[in-house]
Amino acid sequence: MSSQPAPGERYQSFSQFYPFYIHEHSNKTCRRIHIVGSALVLGALAMAVATLNPWWLLAMPVIGYGFAWVGHFFFEKNRPATFKYPLWSLMGDWRMFFETISGKRKF
Repeated sequence: MSSQPAPGERYQSFSQFYPFYIHEHSNKTCRRIHIVGSALVLGALAMAVATLNPWWLLAMPVIGYGFAWVGHFFFEKNRPATFKYPLWSLMGDWRMFFETISGKRKF
């Protein structure tokens, strides 16, 4: 398990935060739901570009966070790191996604 900062303190870098982020995605169903949601976000971006319809851009955070939060609340049973570390959590989502699709992390 990764160590968390003391109460009232925060991670000082993304490199400190990422092991915690990965630990918060220990449940394989949660991880898989995140990967599928991230892939669908990229699909929505492609649709926005292909159709020039900005509604696809508005759908991106709904899809991404919707899938991620289902994974956390129903499978991982923890609170998404997004609530405390929004930028680093987003960075963690994409790092985990690319590690997974490149085969560096198990799906």
